[in-house]
Amino acid sequence: MRFPGKRHTTFKLVDHGQRAGMQADAAKSASMLRHTLHVPPEQLGALKFAWQVPELIEGSDMGQRHADDSPVRLVLAFEGDRRKFSAGDAMLSELSHALTGEELPYATLMYVWCNHRSVGSVIANPRTERIQKIVVESGGEKLKRWLEYERDVRADFQKAFGEAPGALVAIGLMTDSDNTQSTTRAWYGDIRLVRP
Repeated sequence: MRFPGKRHTTFKLVDHGQRAGMQADAAKSASMLRHTLHVPPEQLGALKFAWQVPELIEGSDMGQRHADDSPVRLVLAFEGDRRKFSAGDAMLSELSHALTGEELPYATLMYVWCNHRSVGSVIANPRTERIQKIVVESGGEKLKRWLEYERDVRADFQKAFGEAPGALVAIGLMTDSDNTQSTTRAWYGDIRLVRP
């Protein structure tokens, strides 16, 4: 999925560190590798995933519009009652549709690696409250190794948005460095949804 006016991040399957993974290379770029699906809310359980980050993006701050980059993001898009959109979010959704042919999802939850915010913190997107980021790794202590995670999707959505989730309609990988005008590389391992 490409974003208007942005160079695209490249993704390719590789063997890295004795396991298969998706390598993402961003050079002043932002795009997403996305898979659409439909998981009803009552079937949402755990999400298991793995990634490896060799280095942080210097100057990145996901709470600031001008520096909102991350070496890894696991992106989950959800359905919901779009009548709850603020006027600004409704306009942003219309703009998204005009530029990309797709409306803004009702809610987007991202799992991210942050330079300095504490693990477990929620970062609001500087452009819209319909995108929230949960920090699952922070700082440079665990760089250069595969890390594995298991997250409770329903609980994380509730924490980030203050309501129960709707159906999960897409999962994406996003490595971006367009705001900091830098380069970065990361690897993503298997992603598995486990029903309750």
